[in-house]
Amino acid sequence: MQSADPIYVVGDVHGQLRPLIRVLEHASLLDKNHNWSGGQSILWFIGDLVDRGPDSIPVMDLVIRLQTEAAAAGGQVNCLLGNHELLFLAAYKFGRRSTGLSSNFITKWRQNGGNRADLAKLTKQHLTWLAELPVMALLGETLLIHADSTFYTRYGHSVDEVNGAIKNLLKHSNALAWEELIEEFTMRGVFNHQYAGDEFIERFLTIFGGKRIVHGHTPIHTVTGGSAKKVSAPLFYANDRCVNIDGGLSLGGPGFIYQIPAANIYTHIILPEKIIDTSQ
Repeated sequence: MQSADPIYVVGDVHGQLRPLIRVLEHASLLDKNHNWSGGQSILWFIGDLVDRGPDSIPVMDLVIRLQTEAAAAGGQVNCLLGNHELLFLAAYKFGRRSTGLSSNFITKWRQNGGNRADLAKLTKQHLTWLAELPVMALLGETLLIHADSTFYTRYGHSVDEVNGAIKNLLKHSNALAWEELIEEFTMRGVFNHQYAGDEFIERFLTIFGGKRIVHGHTPIHTVTGGSAKKVSAPLFYANDRCVNIDGGLSLGGPGFIYQIPAANIYTHIILPEKIIDTSQ
């Protein structure tokens, strides 16, 4: 996919509606009434819209509404499936059923920040929307994935194959297949592996395309140390071939939006109060 329109990516939101609205407003993607004002811009969410925070359902409702509003203006709003969307769907679909691999689905979801009251608020629209989310997207030279993990290769060797395989899995009630995917989706840190990280990155990009990986899933402060409250920019690593955009919004991070660089010239990191340009 190539586009001359600005492409922005938001990290893990985890039910934090107010901070999300704040960063979208400061990026001029929302107006003061919380309506789309980004014109033909393209906005991607990296996954994990839900759980841990108080507003999982309102966050989903906002993203779903913005998809329609952006399309009407010639723009786009898209979202990847994260492991917390998968957990949410599994809790709804299987409840207290267990495959024997671990605790039952609803308990596992609640242990990972699920709010049981949210299950009652799920509508058919939410369920259909969640089940149709892609797990990967290739935007020019940038490969978007939620988790910094290579488990995706188990489900195919192209972006379309992987998206198709996981969508098909979600249409069926094979609890063991769901459980295995959930377990694989929790893996993290593979591309930052001390000895094999570069090899994993090279192979992953060779399979799926692109020159850089943008992901969330692993809060930046858990890698760099310190507090999430001090994280205000992505973490570039592996010679800038990987960009971690999980600012730890549910852990007190101020939030930011990453703008995918055009022709590798520059990067915009959009903060609530300012825009920082960083050379690549």
